[in-house]
Amino acid sequence: MEIKYKRILLKLSGEVLAGEKGHGFDFDVMNSVCTSVKHLVDLGVQVAVVVGGGNFWRGRSSGDMDRTTADHIGMLATVMNSLALADTLKSLGVEAVVQTAIDMVRIAEPFKKDRAVAHLENGRTVIFGCGTGSPFFSTDTGAALRAAEIDADIIFKATNVDGVYDKDPNKFADAVKFDVVKQQDILSKGLKVMDGTAASLCRDNGIPILVFNLNEPENMVKAALGETIGTLCTEE
Repeated sequence: MEIKYKRILLKLSGEVLAGEKGHGFDFDVMNSVCTSVKHLVDLGVQVAVVVGGGNFWRGRSSGDMDRTTADHIGMLATVMNSLALADTLKSLGVEAVVQTAIDMVRIAEPFKKDRAVAHLENGRTVIFGCGTGSPFFSTDTGAALRAAEIDADIIFKATNVDGVYDKDPNKFADAVKFDVVKQQDILSKGLKVMDGTAASLCRDNGIPILVFNLNEPENMVKAALGETIGTLCTEE
């Protein structure tokens, strides 16, 4: 089988890992996601992962808390998710390494681009925790930044819908799905793909984004092999 994308940055929301519980870990969901990652690795795809922390902490709903403090708590939540994903991958026989943007040397490697790329080239999955390591930036921006740094071919953004629509398909029955959308339109039309900073970073660095439904985890394998699924966001 011919692989279309050799190096992928997989962006997962923290909420995905909670499943229907809405909080914490749903280990059936985590096992399903990690099994699909294993299939990618077995095909020879290099996989890096950025995961959010929304299954433990939503900084935007932290009341009167200082924004920097709230964002730092959110970074810690992403580390918990990263460690859980790495442990699940290892249980499936996949070598996995967690790197964090804030030094936590007792539990993870500090992020270093060259070391991350070396891990990927040696068949290890690298999970990046702490987002960018700075407050006021989302994990979407963290995913775009890491994708640019490791020279990823594409960002796979796994969501609970099967692509990008002109409006919320859960609220509007006449919502229209796009098969392909220009990255400039993400910004100009306010399409719900990534926040503006992340979308701009992807556009400026020529990184395409594929948005697809994670309810069928094998979609990421199909996409890596070039099957048409979800919505592809490109600079052209």
